[in-house]
Amino acid sequence: MIFSLTTFTLIHVVLSLLGIVAGLVVAGGLVAGKRLDGWTGVFLTTTVLTNITGFGFPFVTFLPSHAVAIISLVVLPVVIAARYWKHLMGLWRKVYVVGTVFALYLNVFVLVAQLFLRIPALIVLAPKQNEPPFALTQLLVLVLFVWLGRAALRGFRSGPTAPASAGASSPRGF
Repeated sequence: MIFSLTTFTLIHVVLSLLGIVAGLVVAGGLVAGKRLDGWTGVFLTTTVLTNITGFGFPFVTFLPSHAVAIISLVVLPVVIAARYWKHLMGLWRKVYVVGTVFALYLNVFVLVAQLFLRIPALIVLAPKQNEPPFALTQLLVLVLFVWLGRAALRGFRSGPTAPASAGASSPRGF
């Protein structure tokens, strides 16, 4: 490994937190019907890197976080294609919105799991992560993201939108 495990962990955590913050900003833009191109780039880049770096930690068995990362790494290329190659046209607009919110949800799902593994008060509440406080927290997160996804689909539903920054790359605003 190029970095010490501590440095590698710090890089992974910073990427993850940046991805979550950027993803929340992007999701807010979707709800408001706005493309936030710079934030979208940060979200997609940091989320891909978070998932990839997650496999760089030493592990003996396949963990739930690995399954979540694999799912995310299947979803993210579709989101990237919808945004950058299909230019959000037609059904690709919905694919982009749903995939973006789902990828963000997966990041937050893992964040919650990690918090229950690392914060002493949460460890006491759910030491095996199969106790009701953990399940209820994850259920609440899921419900919030279903709501967010529906709001994002309604807010970002039709036609091309002007980019958040000046200088569109085509006459249609893309």
